[in-house]
Formats: sequence, structure tokens, C-alpha cells
Amino acid sequence: MQLSFSTATRFGVVTVSPTTLSPGDNFTVTANFTCAAQFDVHPQYTDYYIEVPVNNNGYEPPILLARRTLNASSETPLFDQFTTQLPYAYYFNTSSYVVMLETTYPQNGTNGSYSVVGGVETVIDIL
Repeated sequence: MQLSFSTATRFGVVTVSPTTLSPGDNFTVTANFTCAAQFDVHPQYTDYYIEVPVNNNGYEPPILLARRTLNASSETPLFDQFTTQLPYAYYFNTSSYVVMLETTYPQNGTNGSYSVVGGVETVIDIL
């Protein structure tokens, strides 16, 4: 049976639990790269950020949650999961927020390989 994936999943799929958070709350981030592998995207490393996706007022830079690499020898080499704490940063109640997964992966060029980055996001609510 061949699986079908949308091109939106080519950089992975990211989920967060719980999705409603306050500073200091712990939450779990899960990334699934099963679909990405079907698009020949094999992460070198992954960066996870909290970002304001639209109407950023210039005072809301991305907040790095983690930089990680996949463990190719694990039982689940196409999955990444970790628990972290929502940083005690300044958040604006008029802004929407996402957890952004930025996937860096190699591509073959005309004379060797180079790295490119693609991203996906999931919405969170910060109280």
C-alpha cells in the first residue's frame, strides 16, 4: 500500500500538547518526518521556535526552544519529541503565536551538496 502525502508535510509535521500555555508551563513538542522522507527530505537538524506569524510589531523576535538532531539508530528515527518550558518572555495579548519547526536538510547541487531550510508551524495560545 502506497501512502499519499500533501506537499505541505514535506518539511515534517509538528504538534504541541497542551496548546494553551502560560509562561513557565511545561509542554511537549512532537515532530513526525514520515511524510518528509517520502519527499526525500532527511533532516540534518531541526530548530523549534515560538514566533508571531503575522503582524509582528518588531518587538517579538523568534524565541528558540531547541535545536535538535534526529537519532537515526533509535526505534523511531523519523520522530522527534521533547518536553520544554514556555520561557518567561514578554508576550502580547493582541498577538497570535505558533511553534515553528525549521528543518535543515541537504540537497544535491550541480557540484556537490548544500543545505536548505523549510518550515511548518502549529498554533498555540499564550495567556
